Amino acid sequence: MIRNQRSSGVLCHISSLPSSYGIGDLGPEAFRFVDMLRRSRQHYWQVLPLNPTDRGLGNSPYSSYSAFAFNSLLISPEGLYKDGLLTRDELEKCRINSDGVVAFDEVYDRKAWMLARAYDRYRSQWFKSGDFKKFCLAQKSWLDDHAMFVVLKHKFKDVGWADWPVEFRDRHPEALEKVLIEIEHDVQREKYAQFLFHRQWMRLREYCLEKGVRLIGDVPIYVNYDSVDVWRDRDFFKLDAHGGQTFVAGVPPDYFSKEGQRWGNPVYNWDNLKKAGFTWWVDRVRHNLDFFDLVRIDHFRAFAQYWEIPASEPTAVKGVWRDVPGVELFTALQTAFPDLPIIAEDLGIITPDVDALKDKFCLPGMHVLMFAFHNEYKKSRDLPENSTPLSVVYTGTHDNNTIAGWFSQDITPMEKRNMREYFRREITLQEVNWVMIELALRSAAFLSIIPMQDLLGLGQMARMNKPSTVKGNWGWRLLSGSFTMAVADRLAGLVLASKR
Repeated sequence: MIRNQRSSGVLCHISSLPSSYGIGDLGPEAFRFVDMLRRSRQHYWQVLPLNPTDRGLGNSPYSSYSAFAFNSLLISPEGLYKDGLLTRDELEKCRINSDGVVAFDEVYDRKAWMLARAYDRYRSQWFKSGDFKKFCLAQKSWLDDHAMFVVLKHKFKDVGWADWPVEFRDRHPEALEKVLIEIEHDVQREKYAQFLFHRQWMRLREYCLEKGVRLIGDVPIYVNYDSVDVWRDRDFFKLDAHGGQTFVAGVPPDYFSKEGQRWGNPVYNWDNLKKAGFTWWVDRVRHNLDFFDLVRIDHFRAFAQYWEIPASEPTAVKGVWRDVPGVELFTALQTAFPDLPIIAEDLGIITPDVDALKDKFCLPGMHVLMFAFHNEYKKSRDLPENSTPLSVVYTGTHDNNTIAGWFSQDITPMEKRNMREYFRREITLQEVNWVMIELALRSAAFLSIIPMQDLLGLGQMARMNKPSTVKGNWGWRLLSGSFTMAVADRLAGLVLASKR
């Protein structure tokens, strides 16, 4: 991580890019986006987690059935056509008219059909290339179990793995070997989908490197209970003898929620992870660094202490704080990755032990300008002059309203008064996004990140996610042509002026 060089970047998820196929993908528009980043003098492109999403889980990239696999919905139909895996007629059948929002239901069905056609065509010409076999060998440590899990989920009508027949629930080798003969075709097709994503992503990453754009990924700290990760490595999670959850993750009651938040994810068995040399986490970080230059780890505070809730409790009220061997974990990570290219998401109420862990390993934390103008704003850690060079400043994040939406809908009279005092003038809705962008760029932080919605000055309808809600999230998309040269040039001018 280049911490002594002032840089800036843009946050825009792959699914939010324009396309003719109902969702942003790794096709031509992704490459055009990189071109616009270069014109804007941006050196970073941050995306949300690329793990598989699920209709039943609200399409959230933070709620996946695999911590290692990637989202096949983001595979470009145009890329498959160029590789000879789709015909022109098949490419046309993939088209979905959906401007400004992801058409999730149609996309799931259409992409499944598309990938089946691509795999059938690959099978008819498999002898032409050994790339797929090389990929399967290189990714075997996670790919075999992932493909098996996905196909078994379908075989057992999508019920959770804990309710599968016991021989599959408990991964009896004889049962898995026997069923593999029956489902081999489907397993190979799932592996092939992962191969296609990998090939398209690596082409995009190579293009980013050519244009001087680094990629920032996002790693959720927890995994889903109904995931291949828990099914495969039960010893690394706090479960009972039959694989049932004994404790779940969340956060305690606070000013905003008298019952706290009960997320429901299984918590880690840190004793067992430590005995194994933290290999699960080392492998996870290594896997992400194969795809990204930096990774942001969500909910970093749970590496110091985490809130543990008995699984039988309906709320987070009766949880307790539990210590985590965070120093030992990050020592293992630093041994594997000496530069530790990690951004710590340390938002919210942060205790001294969290700061101590972050500072010990020189990990940059986050500041969000939208939070800077609360009560005693001059003391706010999010105010640019109170930040340090070893930090990353954002105007807002995927969990917040846009700057324009916040300013028009959510801002309090006190915050507006504090902004007026700080800027020594009245800020208008028409200019607030650029005012905050310039503030981020002029901060002491070595890296500033601007969400694409803020760059375009979009209102709350462009919000990506509203926490604690399950519908209407993750669907915002950039309209084709809206990232104009005028916007790019204005941003480039501010970058030069702020010496980034």
